Amino acid sequence: MSSTQDIPDQFVAAPGIKGMVMTVFTLPSYDIVFKVIKDRFDYPKEVTREVVREKYRLVSRHDRIGRMADTQEFHNLSFPLYRFSAALLEELRATAPSLLHIAGDRLIIRHLYTERRMTPLNLYLKTAEEAETRNVIDEYGNAIKQLAAANIFPGDMLLKNFGVTRHGRVVFYDYDEICYLTDCNFRHLPEPQNEEQALSARPWYTVGPNDIFPEEFRLFFSGNPLARRFFEELHSDIYTPGFWQGIQTEIRAGKIVDVFPYRRKRRFSERIRAT
Repeated sequence: MSSTQDIPDQFVAAPGIKGMVMTVFTLPSYDIVFKVIKDRFDYPKEVTREVVREKYRLVSRHDRIGRMADTQEFHNLSFPLYRFSAALLEELRATAPSLLHIAGDRLIIRHLYTERRMTPLNLYLKTAEEAETRNVIDEYGNAIKQLAAANIFPGDMLLKNFGVTRHGRVVFYDYDEICYLTDCNFRHLPEPQNEEQALSARPWYTVGPNDIFPEEFRLFFSGNPLARRFFEELHSDIYTPGFWQGIQTEIRAGKIVDVFPYRRKRRFSERIRAT
């Protein structure tokens, strides 16, 4: 009689909030996630499949500075069909049918990406102690700042788009809205001039396609007041257009900012470096 240990696990949907652009699945025993671009994107996403693929190509060419997940691209990757849970197979058929082909007992996915599996930051925070929350929020802010120093603006900085590695490092992994920082126009939110503007449900001011309002970043912490308090204590400069504009000025002047892919406590001391 075979034991339950002899029964292989199945591919299942990756934990976390489902993406608007990608269907993501994983094998519990395998430290990798598989990301498939959907045939149709959820509202309000307006990008195309080719735009998403170009964003991933940008990341593959750019210096990831230890803050963007390394991604591998595959075409016509073949899987044993029986390893897919019924729920996942149904989800793939609903979201990306054009990329699926069943040949006998094999499921062939015509195009996908793989990345190292991490714990989504929003899920990590649900069970984190206060000290862990402070540490990981500091890491989240450092990740944003170091990406900016490398001329990368994540676009969508929601907590669910960042992952926590087994070493506690925060890494960005959602690339469909990524762009060069120097292409962005960082602005202050205009002050309403009358009651009608103040109560308007929609922006009463003109917003360009590359306009970014850093003061709105506070919305990323809705529902987690402790994380928001720590972020404002450690990285409140990210809420100001001047912070971003200053980095843009340095990049355009050719300044190269040193970014270390490890924590300060891991660095050699001055005494050791001098010997």
